[in-house]
Order: sequence, then C-alpha cells, then structure tokens
Amino acid sequence: MRKIMNTRRQFLGQAGASVGIAAAVAASSVSRVAMAALPEPVLQSKPDTMPPLVPNTGRPYNPVVTLNGWTLPWRMNAGVKEFHLVAEPVVREMAPGFKAHLWGYNGQSPGPTIEVVEGDRVRIFVTNKLPEVTTVHWHGQRLPNGMDGVAGLTQPGIAPGKTYVYEFVARRPGTFMYHPHADEMVQMAMGMMGLWITHPKAKHPLIAEVDRDFCFLLNAYDVDPGAYTPKIMTMLDFNIWSWNSRVFPGIDSLNVRQGDKVRLRIGNLTMTNHPIHLHGHEFELTGTDGGPVPKSARWPEVTTDIGVGQMRQVEFIADEPGDWSMHCHKSHHTMNAMGHNVPTMIGVEHRDLAKKITQLVPDYMVMGDRGMHDMSEMEMPLPDNTVAMMTGQGPFGAIGMGGMFSVLKVRKDQKPGDYSDPGWYRHPAGTLAYEWNGALPEPARSEASGKSAAATPAMSKTNIEVQIRKPAGQAHH
Repeated sequence: MRKIMNTRRQFLGQAGASVGIAAAVAASSVSRVAMAALPEPVLQSKPDTMPPLVPNTGRPYNPVVTLNGWTLPWRMNAGVKEFHLVAEPVVREMAPGFKAHLWGYNGQSPGPTIEVVEGDRVRIFVTNKLPEVTTVHWHGQRLPNGMDGVAGLTQPGIAPGKTYVYEFVARRPGTFMYHPHADEMVQMAMGMMGLWITHPKAKHPLIAEVDRDFCFLLNAYDVDPGAYTPKIMTMLDFNIWSWNSRVFPGIDSLNVRQGDKVRLRIGNLTMTNHPIHLHGHEFELTGTDGGPVPKSARWPEVTTDIGVGQMRQVEFIADEPGDWSMHCHKSHHTMNAMGHNVPTMIGVEHRDLAKKITQLVPDYMVMGDRGMHDMSEMEMPLPDNTVAMMTGQGPFGAIGMGGMFSVLKVRKDQKPGDYSDPGWYRHPAGTLAYEWNGALPEPARSEASGKSAAATPAMSKTNIEVQIRKPAGQAHH
C-alpha cells in the first residue's frame, strides 16, 4: 500500500472545519498497522443538513448541499483522492422522537455524499463492520469491470472485518449513487445507499453554473409503530416514505435567495416510482444518471416522475418569493406510519356509538367519518417509537403532511450562500387567501342537474340483431 503523504492532522482539519464532524475509531478487527495506512474514517451522527464542503485540495468546484446529510472529506495522496467508507449498523433519527435501526455508512443512512471532479483518480477504502459480506456498486459510473462491485461476478464479497479498495477515474460529470450488490434485498432495505457527484472540470455546454445545488435520495421502509428495525421482506406496502431517511416534519426546508438558479438532484432507490412536484415554479429536466440532457430535449415541467434506480436533475430560477411545497404527488407517500387496511368511513355517522364505546375503552376515538384532516390536529397517544401519520405545523396550523414533503423557502433578503432557515413567509398585503363574509348568490344549475338516471328517456325496445364472427369464420346470431 502506498505511503500516505498527508498527516492525520491535515486530514482532520479538512474534515472538521466545514462540516463539524468527529473522527471515528477504526474497526477492532482491522489491525492498527493496517489502519495507519488508511484515510481516517470520519463519522456523522447529526441528522441536520450540513454546510457545503468547500474543497481545499484538488480541482475547485461548487459543492452540493445534501438535504439532511453531509459530504465525505478526503485526503490527497500522490494526486489521488482517497476516501474511507465504513459499512456498519447505524441509528438514524427519521423525525424527532422516531429513530430506526438501519445499516449505512460512516454513522448514517444514507451514507455521506462523495464529491469529485471529472478526471480525478479516486481511491475508496471500504471497511465492512456488518455481520455479513457486502460490496459497493458505483451506480452509473464508467469504470474497470473489476471495480463494479457485484459480489460473485466482479469481486469476492467483503467479509466482516475486512477492508477492500476500489480505484478508478471519474470519467464523466453527473449525479450518481452507490449501494451494495451483495444481499441487496436486505442491505438496501436496511438503508445502505449514498450519492456520488462528479463535477465538470471546466465550463460545460450542457451543465449550467448554479447558485444552489441540492441533492437527496428517495427511500422507503416498513417499520411497525413501536418497532425500530425495518421489515426487509416487504415488497410494496411500505409505511415510511422518506427523503434521505427523513420524514416530514423531520425533513429540512430548502432555503434559497430570490433570483437564485437552483439545481435539484434526486435519486430513487425505493421499489416504486415517485412523481416529484414543485409548487410556484416551472423547472427543466437537465440531467439523468446517463448524463446531461441535450437542450433540444428539455421542456418546462412542474412534476417529474423518477423511476426505480433512476436519478433526475432539474433546474429552475427561484423567482417567486414564499414558502412553496415540494412533495411526491402520490398522496399516500406524503403520510407517515399508517395502516393500509383501514376502512373508508366517510359519511358514516357513528358518534352515538362512539360514546358507548368510550365508556368501555376511554381512549377510543372516531376516525375518518368526515375525512382525515382532523387527524392532523389531534394529539393521540402514540407508541414509544413512531411519528404521527400527518403532522407538522405551519404558520396557519396543521400542514397535514408527512413522508416525502418539504418546503422551498424563497426570500429576497436571504444572503448569497446562506442556507439557514428564514422562518415562515410574511405575505404582502392583499396576497393572502381570506374568508368571504358577504352574501352568496344562489348557484346557477343546468336543467339536468339533480335528475336521476331514471328520468332519462327509455332505450328503444326495438330488437337489435348482433352478428359475432369467430376466428373459424362461422357467423352466429
């Protein structure tokens, strides 16, 4: 193994100055002599959105901001960027009061974002602290076949306690992902995934320079209320739909300055598609994990559907001030832990019955007879480790959303590069919906309005002969 040129202090200085993270101790199964030649493994335990990691070595670039995440520091060794990923069990706070026991990298799930520049030679040390073999597949990368990370096909699995090295050149710019290709059903269901960003080395005709560059992964889990570990055998009926393993109201807002050019990089590693919708603005689809989209193939949109295993990159000018919703447009994906077999009770009046039931079951409450919005305003007893189905408070009361939901906050007075939360938007006079207290005219109705189907003219009773021609060519009446 090549001699390390930087000192431990230099590496940690780079790591700690921008993201405020702590150095981790190495796995006990790896010897100190071996670990001395590795980049220091760096962990992050906070679920907050960390500031962008501005590079102080290598080629310069405009760094991304990982929603409720962070960027992994590196060290330079004879012109090679060296990273250290540690695959390990982690505890992820998905929302205040709700934690999940997941598998991830360097203390979190998803793992840290890796940022490099087109043309960089990259060396990634991967230490396995899981109870079974693993690998890392560099989703979407052009690289030597033996670095592709498929257990049994392109490499042996990384045994528990062992460290493997991946090395290749980041050949093309774009947004990519990393995840295991070993016991994938279990390991990805447990949260093992991360983002990889390759910045262009020079001005690119199809990659614009932006003021804000956000990225996050779509992920889903099945965690019973009161439990901590996801059910790995679930195929479709997930109850936790998340962005970077966070659910609203635990997902941070995206805070930008009015007039900023904004890029969103969104990867999908769930088991279904997600139509991501942005309010108040139109955007263009400018890239996929296959590369930048030619300008002639772009069109304005407000929703983009992201399929399984895909990445979508969209860009827009944040020119409308306010607090704008951004969410998956599958309605049940903007809810937290919920039951899939709850009957629809809309229109069923059972409050008299509920009074009798509460005499025997004091905590019983009526659910869903007038819709479900009332549930967002109730404070119900919950199991010890879960989060309310619809929660989160806005300036006008309960927002009634959970899961894959956040807010784009556009402010005129937000300073360039300032990612702090500016608070709720103050609407200028005359721009806020209000209650009408005047008289209402009687609504005009069409002549057919309110008439039943029985009032329509009867169908003709004339016999109609129908001929049916079967494949054999014989006609039947």
